[in-house]
Amino acid sequence: MKYYRESYLGNADRPRFFPQIALIALMIALFACFIQTTRAEDNTSSINKEKTMALTLTSPSFTHDGMIPTLYTCDGQDISPALSWSGVPDHAKSLVLIVDDPDAPDPNAPKMTWVHWVLYNIPAHVNELPENIAGNKLPTGTLQGINDWKRTGYGGPCPPIGVHRYFHKLYALDVVLPDLKHPTKSELEAAMQGHIITQTELIGRYHRHSQETD
Repeated sequence: MKYYRESYLGNADRPRFFPQIALIALMIALFACFIQTTRAEDNTSSINKEKTMALTLTSPSFTHDGMIPTLYTCDGQDISPALSWSGVPDHAKSLVLIVDDPDAPDPNAPKMTWVHWVLYNIPAHVNELPENIAGNKLPTGTLQGINDWKRTGYGGPCPPIGVHRYFHKLYALDVVLPDLKHPTKSELEAAMQGHIITQTELIGRYHRHSQETD
């Protein structure tokens, strides 16, 4: 009888372990769910950060698709506009700036892209170029290419007819390029192949007022 009671009581005690096991399993499941949610939030945060940090190029002198003031053209002082940018990737090693006009000579019958400015190896930590920047005042390490006037430096808009678009294109590269000895735009673009991390552009427009009286 004693044996029977002890055996019976022993068996009766066993169910008490099952709620504890179930509780532990529930805690493990909740912890796993928390980890997955946290990772998902981290991934979303990274994606949102990448979107927020997209490379952008602006100018205090004109808005995107807006008219470029005469000051920066052949009808004015022909000086370079101020440019600034943000969102350069952390792993970028250098920047390239190319300004060109795909509407030459006539926007209604374009035949060529006229190159106005070529800069490369701009240090990745630099985020602006001031107005009317001279070649000897460029950020340390920056090298110049030649424009379609066959010289280095900036050449402003000077369209013979119609309203032209001027593309200010900024590229972030994963390398610092070798000295290309004043390359043309096409030579620089060839050297950039396979090294562009991201890019952006700012478009300005210009129409010569003198055309109205021609």
